[in-house]
Amino acid sequence: MALIDLFNIKKQYDIKLLLNDVNFHLNEGERVTVVGQNGCGKSTLMKIIMGEEEPTEGKRVVQNSIHIEMLAQQPHFDPNLSVREAILNELTELKSAKDDYDLLSLKVADDFENEELLKKLEKVSSFLDHHNAWNLDDKIERVLQEFHLKAYEDRPVVSLSGGEQRRVALASLILKKPDVLLLDEPTNHLDVYMVEFLEEILLKENFTLLFISHDRHFIDTIATRVVEVDNQELISYTGGYLAYLEQKEARMHALKKGHENLLRLLKQEDAWLAKGVKAREKRNQGRKKRVYELRDEAKKNPTLIRKMMVELEREKKHFNRDEGVSRKKMLFDIENMSYSVPGKKLIENLTTRILQKDKIAIVGINGAGKSTLLKLMLGRIKPDAGVIKQGDFELGYFDQHREMLDDSKTLIETFCPDGGDQIDVQGTVFHVYGYLKSFLFPKEFLAKKVGMLSGGEKNRVALALLLSKKVDCLILDEPTNDLDIQTINILEEKLINFPGAILFVSHDRYFIDKIASKLFIFKGEGVVEESYQTYTEYLEIEKEMKELDALDKEVKVTFKKEEISKEKKQTKLSYKEQQDYDNLPDEIEDLEVKIAEINTCLYDPKCYEEKGLTQISEELSKLETRYEEKTDRYLEVLEIFESL
Repeated sequence: MALIDLFNIKKQYDIKLLLNDVNFHLNEGERVTVVGQNGCGKSTLMKIIMGEEEPTEGKRVVQNSIHIEMLAQQPHFDPNLSVREAILNELTELKSAKDDYDLLSLKVADDFENEELLKKLEKVSSFLDHHNAWNLDDKIERVLQEFHLKAYEDRPVVSLSGGEQRRVALASLILKKPDVLLLDEPTNHLDVYMVEFLEEILLKENFTLLFISHDRHFIDTIATRVVEVDNQELISYTGGYLAYLEQKEARMHALKKGHENLLRLLKQEDAWLAKGVKAREKRNQGRKKRVYELRDEAKKNPTLIRKMMVELEREKKHFNRDEGVSRKKMLFDIENMSYSVPGKKLIENLTTRILQKDKIAIVGINGAGKSTLLKLMLGRIKPDAGVIKQGDFELGYFDQHREMLDDSKTLIETFCPDGGDQIDVQGTVFHVYGYLKSFLFPKEFLAKKVGMLSGGEKNRVALALLLSKKVDCLILDEPTNDLDIQTINILEEKLINFPGAILFVSHDRYFIDKIASKLFIFKGEGVVEESYQTYTEYLEIEKEMKELDALDKEVKVTFKKEEISKEKKQTKLSYKEQQDYDNLPDEIEDLEVKIAEINTCLYDPKCYEEKGLTQISEELSKLETRYEEKTDRYLEVLEIFESL
């Protein structure tokens, strides 16, 4: 069922045509991502769908009573509210509905034949079901924890950074669960663990979703359809990012048009996928099969868990020492380096070497010290202890603030400061337009001032300028932020072919997997771990380690109980054990009867409407919990009795 329809939409600003006679339909349960070059009209399309902008021509049709919400790039909050209050303020309708449900349930219990009350109760119940708002308090707690907002819950929301405020706004929206949710770059300011939580919620809660993102891993996990804005048209592809790549390549072959550059990039993607993802997937599947087989045996023999954890730890810390240091130029030699900020260790006793062809991704949770490491290596701050020895080499740096750009200069002045139209790119001379064309800039942009460009366009200029320099090492802080997927593909191609070392901070899992041959993982509390895994594989192993660790603890508790039981040399049951041995069978039987009665009631609409569905469900849950507890206790006592 279509919730939103756009018919023959045209959108034009002065002489710039963004959308020309396009149609779009969003069905219930779909998760659609919009992709395309920066400035092509993605955000404009989303604003038209939201109703914030009117099309120049065409018609927007929204199903009656559909509630649409959009994540603002810069959310605004009441300055008097704390973080928790700001979230609760967005959930008043759900809280009110739950109060109405509780009140109506009591009224229906007294007057169960009142048709009007029953209809009201059914309507409120359906509303709470749709928004999954039955256990809202528990969900609020989890979102605060997963988005790292718990520590700030009582602070004024306006005192948080821009990225933290966006997390508060995002938390409110996913708890609110509107009929249609619109998200513009939702993974910005989220670390990889927050992104995984967001993916889990969006899939589990079955959101109807329209989103813009450059995070290809996120797109591939979430999207059921990809819509590309290309040449003022909308082209739809089913599935996630990888399916989009395959379908687009097939479409381009079928059309036989001159999209050689993008086709080459797509083939490069396919080649990387064939060599990288498929091979890793095969290894991962084998390892997963091993994990599942061992889990089945684990409860019989806890040493198997330890064996598996040792194997995974070995895989996780798989250091590749094939290349000797003597065969490579040393760029950085870091010895026992530590750095802290008030109340927090960021780096403790880090010792490592960075060589001339290393491609290192610096990853980990937000606020752990990733960008701080870059500043230490650039010499902008000094370590508290230890040393950083730097070799003789040229260094290029890209930061999120684009400090190398002058807003008052045009593009041609930026790239040709001494005049002319030629640019030296790492020893090879190009016409400036030819070089900038490879970064998707049209010729008319040469005369544009940098200050007139969008954030994504400025990032492209900064990266193009940096990659033209003859340097031995690139240091990049979140280089994919504000870039569209086409530009990220170009950046990846340039970095893959870059002959020197690269150190970069990023949360983009797909980008990291393609570029990095090594990881510096910031674990928190000053711990920095090195790994030669791909980031995707490292995260997969880390997840398995956590699951095995939990299983190990569970098995240890079980075996400890057994050992204690064996050590006891009882000759008779204790008073409490004798009481349980005598009384529990009757208590268990009574509980079985009550559970059976409630289950029978749940199959009879008249019965559960009379007593209240929620009340019956809660009562059943409590009885089942008591039944399990008493059964476990009786089996435990019975085992002691039989061992006497």
